[in-house]
Amino acid sequence: MARTVAAFDFDGTISKRDTVMPFLARVVGWPRVLTVALTDAPRLALLAIGRGDRDAAKERMLVKCLGGLRRDVVAREGNAYATEVFERKLRRDIVETLERHRRDGHEVVLVSASLDVYLDEIGRDLGVNAVLCTRLEADAQGRITGRMLGGNCRGANKVTRLREYLGEDSDELTLYAYGNSSGDDDLLALADHPVRV
Repeated sequence: MARTVAAFDFDGTISKRDTVMPFLARVVGWPRVLTVALTDAPRLALLAIGRGDRDAAKERMLVKCLGGLRRDVVAREGNAYATEVFERKLRRDIVETLERHRRDGHEVVLVSASLDVYLDEIGRDLGVNAVLCTRLEADAQGRITGRMLGGNCRGANKVTRLREYLGEDSDELTLYAYGNSSGDDDLLALADHPVRV
């Protein structure tokens, strides 16, 4: 059976800019976020010149900013942040493209390195079929560890997650993909109709 899927990156594609750092600042404040970034400055400098491990750097940031906080508290902040992003920080032209895919009966999927604690809610607001994103681990006491379940949903991991979502029977699949950065290159390469935003 023919199937058409439109996969959208979120940060910088649907949203006007990155959403992870502002979310961390909302939860723990900019002074804490900047202090953590400064303590990791040598490794972040390597990233700026194309070396180093982006995923490890992100996880260090998440551990130092969110580690130990109660998941329900962070989720509440995530829901409030989702409302703010949805109302004021989305690119209307890309949202219209997403809505056109929905009207045409296509499955719409967000595939993003953004965090589940707010992106799941934004996905519901956008009416997408699935949200494939970076998921935060919580311990048995309901506290966030800062570790990323299944890794950061970026680069090749976007393709892995999307293939898991699509399943084995994708012979008659038409895939549209929308992305804006090098972290989307693998996703765009997979698509029948890649669109760099």
